Amino acid sequence: MQDGQPVAVIGAPLDLGAGRRGVDMGPSAIRYAGLDARIVELGRSCIDCGNVETAVAEATEVGDEHAAAGGRLPLVLGGDHSIAIGTLAGLAKTRGAGGVLWIDAHADLNRPETSPSGNVHGMALAAALGLAGDRFAGDGRPLPWVDSARVALVGVRALDEGERELLGRLDAKVFTMSDVDRFGVERAVRESLAHVAGPGFVHVSLDMDAVDPGVAPGVGTPVRGGLSYREAHLALELVAESGLADALEVVEVNPILDRENETGRLAVELVASALGARIL
Repeated sequence: MQDGQPVAVIGAPLDLGAGRRGVDMGPSAIRYAGLDARIVELGRSCIDCGNVETAVAEATEVGDEHAAAGGRLPLVLGGDHSIAIGTLAGLAKTRGAGGVLWIDAHADLNRPETSPSGNVHGMALAAALGLAGDRFAGDGRPLPWVDSARVALVGVRALDEGERELLGRLDAKVFTMSDVDRFGVERAVRESLAHVAGPGFVHVSLDMDAVDPGVAPGVGTPVRGGLSYREAHLALELVAESGLADALEVVEVNPILDRENETGRLAVELVASALGARIL
C-alpha cells in the first residue's frame, strides 16, 4: 500500500453465509458513516464501485481484479465473512497466492465436516486455503488462494475443536486475546505482518467482532473480551506503517444490532487508521 494510493470501494451486501440476518446492510451503514469523505481527507482519491449484484448470492465471486490491476487499493465492505472467499479468489487470480492477516474473534477455519453450525462465514479462511473441499473452488485461479505458511490471526478467542486441530497442523501465526494481553497488540501485529509478507499479495481482513462488543455492539457473533478501542486502532495503524497491505476488507457490521450506527462509524475510523490516519 503506497502513500496516496487511490482506493476502490466494493460493497458485498451478503448475509447468507451467517446464521443471523442483517449484515447485508453493513456496506450501507459504513458508507452512511462517511467512508468516502474520510478517505478523501487522507489525501487519497476514492472510487466507489457500488455493490456486487447477483441473482444467486451464495455463488457470487466477490472481489474486483480490475480494481487491483488498475493500481487502486481494493477496500471490500461486507456482508458476512464468507465474502472473503471471493476477495481472496479475485486477488489470487490477478497476483497468485498470497498472505492474509485475519483480525477476528474467530479463526473461520471450520470445514463442512467439522462446522457445528454449517455457516459458511466460519469456513472462509479454510476455503481460501483449499482445505474445505472442491465445492468452494471457483472458475478463476485453482485453490489454494492463500499460502498456508503466510497466515496470521490476531484477536482470536472463540475456537471450535476442528479449528484447534487444524491450527495444530498449519504453520500459522496465532495471537489469541490471551497472547495480546501478555505481549501487547504491537508485538502481535508486527510479528503477524512479518509472517504474512511475501510475493503475490498481502490481504488484511478485519471482522468487526474482533473488537470488544462494548465498543462494537453491532456484529452478528459478538464475543466478550475483544480488542479495546485503542488496541484496534493501533493494530490498523501498524498495518498502515508497514506498507504491506495490497487489499483491505471490513466485514460483519450488523446495523440491526447496532446502537445509532456506532459500529459503522468505528469501521470508518479503523479503515482510516489502516490508510494512514494519525493522531499527530
